[in-house]
Amino acid sequence: MTLIAIILATLAAGIGSVWLAAWLLRAGLAGGSSNVGPQHLLSLAAGALLATAFMHLLPEAFESQAGAQDLFATLLVGVVFFFLLEKAELWHHGHEHGHGHGDAQPGHDHGHGYGHAHGHRHEGGGAVRLGGWTVLTGDSVHCFGDGVLIASAFVADIRLGLIAAASVLAHEVPHHMGDLVVLLQSSANRRVALVKVSLAGAVTALGGLSGYFLLERLHDWLPYFLVVASSSFIYVALADLIPQLQKRLSVRETALQVAMLVAGMGVVTLVSHLGHGH
Repeated sequence: MTLIAIILATLAAGIGSVWLAAWLLRAGLAGGSSNVGPQHLLSLAAGALLATAFMHLLPEAFESQAGAQDLFATLLVGVVFFFLLEKAELWHHGHEHGHGHGDAQPGHDHGHGYGHAHGHRHEGGGAVRLGGWTVLTGDSVHCFGDGVLIASAFVADIRLGLIAAASVLAHEVPHHMGDLVVLLQSSANRRVALVKVSLAGAVTALGGLSGYFLLERLHDWLPYFLVVASSSFIYVALADLIPQLQKRLSVRETALQVAMLVAGMGVVTLVSHLGHGH
């Protein structure tokens, strides 16, 4: 039962987030015509990630027999590890692409740029194609890791698994919107771009399967896996997502941004209550 839940949840988080991102792009969200833009999706994702890490994964890990000092050390090492992965451009969640929006004036960047900051250039077709493959490679590695983290949460408790999957889904949507934009710059074929990013998202299920069978043999290490999952969520939220929300906005925009952050936490709480019913 747990294995089936892991497969379904990782497919929903990995591929479902891609399709939702594609739908939002087709609905015109990327162009800023909607009242809820990419910046607000980042707020929602950041709230979900932080709530999952601090309210669920870490408390579950600290309820085990593992020592608090060892778990905090694992949390520290995890944050540094994901920082190094980002340096290697394998885990980056930056959304700094300014695709065709011109030069924004200070204080007037309302978040219409998003996607991976993988360092690829856009001054030539070859460079864009290379950047597209860089995105897909980084995506695949990241999605595999997400799958392992989701599996860790499911093995600990099905409620934690549902919460982790919902959080991954939330932060992968703006992430995949950027991926699709990058790929569409090298090819006008939306279907091909969608298939490529979906295949990268499907690697989440492979990570989930690997994590499940790995944890069967390393069950005593489960609290440490949960802390590593927390360090991933905390790093992505604080190092990649929230810095992009630190922009000079109107009072109304700031209020909506904060409301979406709180809504992300609310989504996690709602999924937690639903999980108690299983």
